[in-house]
Amino acid sequence: MDINTIYIVLRSIRKFQPEKITRTLLRRGVLIKPGLETSEPHQAALRYRDALLEKGIQMRGKHILVFGYGGRFAIGVELLRLGAAHVTLTDLFAPPDERRNDDLLPEFSDYLEVVNGKVHPKEQYLTLLYGDIRQTAKVLAQHPLDGVVSSSVYEHLDDVDGITRALQSTLKPGGFFIAHIDLRDHYFKYPFEMLCYSDATWKKWLNPTSNLNRYRLRDYRKVFAANLPDYEVDVLERDLARFNQVRARIRPEFISGIDEDDAVMQIRVMAIK
Repeated sequence: MDINTIYIVLRSIRKFQPEKITRTLLRRGVLIKPGLETSEPHQAALRYRDALLEKGIQMRGKHILVFGYGGRFAIGVELLRLGAAHVTLTDLFAPPDERRNDDLLPEFSDYLEVVNGKVHPKEQYLTLLYGDIRQTAKVLAQHPLDGVVSSSVYEHLDDVDGITRALQSTLKPGGFFIAHIDLRDHYFKYPFEMLCYSDATWKKWLNPTSNLNRYRLRDYRKVFAANLPDYEVDVLERDLARFNQVRARIRPEFISGIDEDDAVMQIRVMAIK
């Protein structure tokens, strides 16, 4: 089989695979690669801390929301250990990963406790928030946050504009926003392949259950300019060579005319409200 056929077969399997199986594979790191906050939470926390230090902002004493925490408390307790005063963990789709959360004891017993045989956050340090952030933001906004962080979440969103608007509404004046966003096709061997298919074909046959919105750099710039005008985008990775290999097949709606932008694969967005 040629590359296109292999890709379509694998993407179709992923599209119609039951979500329960997908979640199991993701939790175990089998076939589906988890994000940094899941696989290396300490490194993810350090990455946020260092980004803030670049702006002269200390994490110590801050109340931080982790948007899309993936079901594992690890990123929360790592942020606390780096000095955050309180961390709110929210995820619309991932329930707590009890097995992995159990593994956090006894190292993080300052922030976690066992209740009825299960590990729970100590409420003075960690809050779990369930539901759609576009609704729960109204609750959070009553006691505005110092910061919002996310990693490998934005590329999976449907309503990018609405969710960004909701997240910024939770921030106090001067609050920070950090998002690491992966623009690659998550079948990482072919990072631009998803851009070769029409919207109808992608949504009907190829888009995985985790949803890849196929936003490009210019799309994110538009969203953040509208909701967090004082924002900066840092390009963390681009690959012009691999982009040019498939450029002739990429749909025109994904071509801006600036190859350096179109070849971007990973970005970091930072903003101060």
